[in-house]
Amino acid sequence: MRISTILEKIDENQLFVPAFQREYVWKRDDAKQLIDSLIKEYPTGTMLTWETARPPELKGPHIYNEKQGAVKLLLDGQQRVTTLYMLIRGVIPPYYTAPEIMNDTRDLFVQLETLELSYYMKTRMENNALWQNITHVFQRKVRVRDIVRALEEKGEGVPREREDRIDDNTRAIENILARDFPEQTIPVKASIREAIDIFYKVNASGVALTDAELALAQISGYWPQARNRFKAKLAALEKEGFVFKLDFVVYVLLGCLHHMGSDMRKLHDAENNEKIRAAWERLEGQVLDYVVNLLRANAFVDHTDEINSPYALVPIIVYCFDKNGAHLTDAEIRKMVKWFFYSQIRARYVSQLPQKLDRDLRTVAESSQPFDALLQVIAEESGRLEILPAEFVGRAIQHPLFSMARWYLKSRGAVCLTTGMSLRRNMGSKYQLERDHIFPYSKLKEVGYGEGNRVKYALAQELTNRAILTQVGNRTKSAMHAADYLAVVESKFPNALQLQCIPQDKELWRIENYEQFLEERRKLLAKNLNGFLDKITGTEETVAPVSLDDLIAEGESDELEFKSSLRWDVKEGVVNKKLEEVVLKTVAAFANSQGGTLLIGVADDGEVLGLEPDYHSLDGANRDKFELHIRNLLNLQFGTGFVTSKVVIRFHEVENKEVCQIETAPAREPVILKVRDKSGQPAERFYARSGNSSQEVPLSEMHTYIRERFHP
Repeated sequence: MRISTILEKIDENQLFVPAFQREYVWKRDDAKQLIDSLIKEYPTGTMLTWETARPPELKGPHIYNEKQGAVKLLLDGQQRVTTLYMLIRGVIPPYYTAPEIMNDTRDLFVQLETLELSYYMKTRMENNALWQNITHVFQRKVRVRDIVRALEEKGEGVPREREDRIDDNTRAIENILARDFPEQTIPVKASIREAIDIFYKVNASGVALTDAELALAQISGYWPQARNRFKAKLAALEKEGFVFKLDFVVYVLLGCLHHMGSDMRKLHDAENNEKIRAAWERLEGQVLDYVVNLLRANAFVDHTDEINSPYALVPIIVYCFDKNGAHLTDAEIRKMVKWFFYSQIRARYVSQLPQKLDRDLRTVAESSQPFDALLQVIAEESGRLEILPAEFVGRAIQHPLFSMARWYLKSRGAVCLTTGMSLRRNMGSKYQLERDHIFPYSKLKEVGYGEGNRVKYALAQELTNRAILTQVGNRTKSAMHAADYLAVVESKFPNALQLQCIPQDKELWRIENYEQFLEERRKLLAKNLNGFLDKITGTEETVAPVSLDDLIAEGESDELEFKSSLRWDVKEGVVNKKLEEVVLKTVAAFANSQGGTLLIGVADDGEVLGLEPDYHSLDGANRDKFELHIRNLLNLQFGTGFVTSKVVIRFHEVENKEVCQIETAPAREPVILKVRDKSGQPAERFYARSGNSSQEVPLSEMHTYIRERFHP
């Protein structure tokens, strides 16, 4: 489809963008690169449209009327199309509102002699007729004759060759309107779900969608108002200083509904519709506000700028959500706050976010003391919880230790060194908190702490050389020597220095003793922060459950065995009921030994195969029917009493494949397996574990084994 035709169809209400599409997120460089490629006639990708007479909710004010018949929806390529619309028309397209334009990419300029592209820079472009707003070029408001005349008036010669080059370049830009975007079309018969699935598969160009954005698109497909509902709540939270993205909401929903953070596909199916709506009602009306107020009142967090990763709030939100309206006790709040602080100090969610949320949210669901267990995980992974003075060396204010110090200072009633105002949340922009050098950088630079010496520059910018002031306090503070400045503070507000952990030894305030000052303040901050964190609450050592990933990574042993399937012969591709006897043999061997775990759906080498072939072998059974089949086999062989008391069956999802976990406890009496021998005659067998396999115990050894194992 021609670019000019695309824009016309948008203007004529023939081409729309569905509500489940995200906002316009391209940056200025993306827009510049697109125009550059079009000028040079490089490939610029395709667009995916869906022709449908039953469209989902549309972006923008237009309301679909069935009398329109089939309309086209733009599924893939909307970032490029929106860029072109804004640069060619000079306005925001009708399917977007101004707040949905994350970056305004209009006002791109082009140098018509060289075709260089740049956003407006006064020093380069003012009074230079060759630099023109590209929108004016597209709209044919730029005349080469006027450019030539302007150049000649400045005394520049414009020979015919130069004029032709300017004219050719102008035409090349105008001709972009005639360029084609290859179009792929999803047919009318496709459902919303099918259209979104196709959209996922082809979405590979431009700014790639995250898993959370793709999940949000699916949610919006079966709940059209979802995106607007989420955005409205986020806007309300932002007014209170807590800024989150839509991705955050999706992680919260996945955590509340499934206690995990990695498999966003769990939210794709329309069967989630009622559950997600109900969950959001509680989150929107109660839980999110409750958590924000908990953080503000108990963790001294006034806004998300102080948090290095807002995803640390996901386990807290899920924990409160699981309480189903009940408020946390004082003990629970203290443990939650302590874990939150350490999650920030040790940067718990800065990397491997989905995997860490999987583990932590499983702990929230399964542990009786989840925040104790979560804190234990941080201690194990970090090697320690204690903050050491050396951790401050060369650390700038971007380091999470600075946020921790700020929360601590607010907790003890610290005040601005210049105004004496409390550092707790103050009204008015003039009293927002800022970070100011105690030893002014201009003075440190004079004595060798400038950018020419990387190590000393880092010391000059170290967070221990920062005091926290209100904005009005910072504006009125001049670049005084630290000795003079701190002396004034001590005189006006006697407790202010001590409250901000600033050494009060006046010798350390002299600039020649700057590094000694840093060393002493590091010790003060480390000592006080550790004391503060220790006193929040005591924590109990917990026993964290071993994850399935950890089990598989251990490999087979005397207490762990893998089976590819229950009854499906992977090599032959047929049902083999003899494999069921192998599973029963393993359960019996674990019972006759020290107990153990059997994983069905995992190959010997640890590769996760899943249970799909077994499901298929049971006439398309699902997890419930599969479990019923296993229980029937176990009950028939060992009796209901044994299965109820000694066997636990669980299911897990790994890599979107299901695995069955059968845990068998040691039996009190020998467990005999009844099978048929090669001639078909009934026979009894006694099995026990030997290394990583189940071995039949010979009759000659059975009496001794049973005596030692069951009757020592």
